[in-house]
Amino acid sequence: MTELTSLRNIGKELEKKLKAVDISTAEELKSIGSKEAFVRLKLRDQYICLVHLYALEGAISDIDFNQLAEETKQDLKKHSDSFK
Repeated sequence: MTELTSLRNIGKELEKKLKAVDISTAEELKSIGSKEAFVRLKLRDQYICLVHLYALEGAISDIDFNQLAEETKQDLKKHSDSFK
């Protein structure tokens, strides 16, 4: 089992938040996916935002969150906006 912080974009603080919603390993995050992980985080913490979703997707895709493709960002933004 791989630690969450071994993934790009996942620091100690985001790792702590993920563990609080029962996502404890890199494998679990990859299995659940960025959108579902975002939903879990958002339901627990109102301050979770689009940047967190980008970070999660980047972690899963092994890419810095600011390097995500524009179409990916637009799709993730739609998902995030559904919680406003």
